[in-house]
Amino acid sequence: MQEIKGRYVDIDAREVYGAVLTINDAGRIEGIQRDPSRDKRGWYILPGFVDAHVHIESSMLLPVEFAKLAVVHGTVATVSDPHEIANVMGLEGVEYMIDNARHTPLSINFGAPSCVPATRAETAGAELNAEHVTELMQRPEIRYLSEVMNYPGVLHGDPDLLAKIAAAHAAGKVVDGHAPGLRGEQARAYAAAGISTDHECTTAAEARDKLAAGMKILIREGSAARNYAALEELIDEFPDQLMFCTDDCHPDDLLAGHINRLVVRAVRGGHDVFDVLRIACRNAVDHYGLDIGQLRVGDRADFIQVDDLRHFGLMATYINGQQVAEAGAHFLSDYRPEPINRFHCSPKTPEDFRAAPGPAGGKIRVIEVTDGELTTGSLALTPALDEDGRPVPAPERDLLKIVVVNRYTDAPPAVGFVTGMKLQRGAIASSVAHDSHNIVAVGVSDEDICRMVNAVIAERGGIAAGRHEYLEVLPLPVAGIMSLDTGPRVAARYAELSGFARRKLRCGLEAPFMTLSFLALLVIPSLKLSDLGVFDGEQFRLVDLWVE
Repeated sequence: MQEIKGRYVDIDAREVYGAVLTINDAGRIEGIQRDPSRDKRGWYILPGFVDAHVHIESSMLLPVEFAKLAVVHGTVATVSDPHEIANVMGLEGVEYMIDNARHTPLSINFGAPSCVPATRAETAGAELNAEHVTELMQRPEIRYLSEVMNYPGVLHGDPDLLAKIAAAHAAGKVVDGHAPGLRGEQARAYAAAGISTDHECTTAAEARDKLAAGMKILIREGSAARNYAALEELIDEFPDQLMFCTDDCHPDDLLAGHINRLVVRAVRGGHDVFDVLRIACRNAVDHYGLDIGQLRVGDRADFIQVDDLRHFGLMATYINGQQVAEAGAHFLSDYRPEPINRFHCSPKTPEDFRAAPGPAGGKIRVIEVTDGELTTGSLALTPALDEDGRPVPAPERDLLKIVVVNRYTDAPPAVGFVTGMKLQRGAIASSVAHDSHNIVAVGVSDEDICRMVNAVIAERGGIAAGRHEYLEVLPLPVAGIMSLDTGPRVAARYAELSGFARRKLRCGLEAPFMTLSFLALLVIPSLKLSDLGVFDGEQFRLVDLWVE
């Protein structure tokens, strides 16, 4: 038996009082005894935080390393979609994540990826069909069906997709959604298919439509998409129907904070602390049926101690009765398995990245980037041309070339153009390119683009930045999307490359590589580029570079 004394935060009774928690040797709460002598002294004891939707792979860290950074911020559990590695490695990738997660006490609750590949307009490394999903649903480690990104498939009754949803329901497991911009009758039809959540809302009006359809809304504040400000007004009105998540959290951001930052922001913004804690600690546990303690007698002893209920300075994190973190330090062990990967493309030449010529006076489709947003615009612009009539970058106009290279087999690269990247020199490249994780690169010349792409190919995955003969690389040997290194070292190296891109290459974006990684994400409107060509997210089909 062990005793934990302090000020107990009772979310159910909506009160704080002095108490002594008794924890048995099985890591369960044996008793909670009121202790009035501690009503006004001692640390606050409250349930741990839960990230209700996160792709651990986006941290570029293995689950064991992700956990080391998360627990020092009071996170005791995640709801994690292994969609990224599944697009590269299929079932083998999902198994790799499950095995790695067994070596950390952080409760990582995986879903079965529903959309691998996300669309048929790109080349992924694997495919998970309804039979694969049905197989995964029988596993206790799989708690839900991951985000159903192919919302047009749901609305139009795609048989394979509906079979995956049916498999989840048959197994008694919930289904996550992903439907950016869906409103009104379409939102109701999407929810009626049995989809229970959405984390893609960018306006309160959109969220209200989905809440009215019976869905839970996840307020996302990640490294790329930040929607808290737009959805904050919902906290007071719908505390039982909201959750907090990060979705995609890069290592430098995770090093600085996790769900705790959303909690602090909400409480400082004047929202009721018990409502905020219900959103951060309780709702995901109830919705997904997680075996995560909620500071009740008989629960697992999963809880945190903080210095106050405004700044939430973390003093200790406990999972299953064991202390796993204290005052910024973790007590977790290492585990580094052999990497798995799928990378089968050859080095390229600058000539491989030439765009096709078009009609005299013609315009090209251009991806319009907005810093801090996943959605992109679609412009029709007159390009600069070379002597052969081929469109070329014009960095003085912020009109750059973007390419996507199939990393699973040798194939001609896809070529497009982008504005809003604000890159004045060199190029940046990455094999972290949602969702199929081919190689995506943006640059001011074919030579610079080629050099960065070949640097990623040489490492069989990574991110690269450089100009002329100089380049910087962060290798990602695990499926081309994760490192084997420690969280702090990956975070530091990632920050170095991001800083190099901003300072030396004059990139005006806050997070150059995060923005780059989503320019091939076809399920987020409006215009994107896959390894097969330019993709119009509104029409949901491949289109020509040149405007007809």
